[in-house]
Amino acid sequence: MTDTTAATGTTAQQAGTTEPEGAANLTFTCTGVRADPYAAGPTLVFRLRVTAGPRTRVHALALRCQIRIEPAKRGYGPTEAEGLADLFGERSRWGTTLQPVQFAQVALMVPSFTEETETDLVVPCSYDMDIAASRYFSALDTGEVPLLMLFSGTAFTGARGFRVEPVPWDREAAYRMPVAVWREMVEQHFPGCGWLRLPRDTMTELLAFRSRHALASWEATVRALLDAADSGKPPPPSGLRLGGAVPNVTGRTAP
Repeated sequence: MTDTTAATGTTAQQAGTTEPEGAANLTFTCTGVRADPYAAGPTLVFRLRVTAGPRTRVHALALRCQIRIEPAKRGYGPTEAEGLADLFGERSRWGTTLQPVQFAQVALMVPSFTEETETDLVVPCSYDMDIAASRYFSALDTGEVPLLMLFSGTAFTGARGFRVEPVPWDREAAYRMPVAVWREMVEQHFPGCGWLRLPRDTMTELLAFRSRHALASWEATVRALLDAADSGKPPPPSGLRLGGAVPNVTGRTAP
């Protein structure tokens, strides 16, 4: 049986066509980021530039991108350091605790191009404060977030034939994302608010507490508990709130 790949390579050499020896010629650069105002949930869109060798034909790229936060590559003010104590401990320990934080893993298909192209990398985000990346972002006041994008996947290349090659594991791109972009994204979906995930049992108890005390909202429920904890007094008795009709515990309630 004839080796089609070898025959194709020989023909290309005889014709004087320049073809890359492998997908190691690929390089990636992040040129910008924006918050997607039309997404159903918080979403960042990174702009990627993908470059191959001169006259290199890429039929498609099936990419996997891991994005990490590199917290050691920026400075922090006193307020930010206090907000990051949950993640990294006291500032005196940061020499050993300021380790990379996983942000996201996303897949991306890049269509056909020759030599260079630009494409969008869409990254859905969470505002769940149980997630380390969200807690890190929320603790920052200003400045930039040092990110590192690590690429892998499969490249389909070839000027006259069709070759399948892995994208080398050492392909990466550094980018410093403005904190303002993250804040803009959060404000689009949670204007003036935060988001807290609780176990189902705890949520059931909170809902029962809200119902017993006829509290109008979740904010009022949490505020009643905080006030009681600060004063050392029990929460207000049932029915003291105006308009406090007891909601249906099994029904859907307003946030």
